[in-house]
Amino acid sequence: MEDANVALILKEIGEIKKEIAYIKEHIIDRDRILTDEEIILLKEAEKEFVEGKTIKLEDIERNSE
Repeated sequence: MEDANVALILKEIGEIKKEIAYIKEHIIDRDRILTDEEIILLKEAEKEFVEGKTIKLEDIERNSE
């Protein structure tokens, strides 16, 4: 009887591990969610990048030396 209980416990642990793995794959990372304002700012920055209005960080660092 004891062996049956151990086997059942191990089976349950295996199922819990699978569920935890699924949750980890599908959990939302709050740090990756953008607010509406951040989305607008990102779109503006992308537009400026495409239009060539941005400056590379390397250029700023080079000029500050």
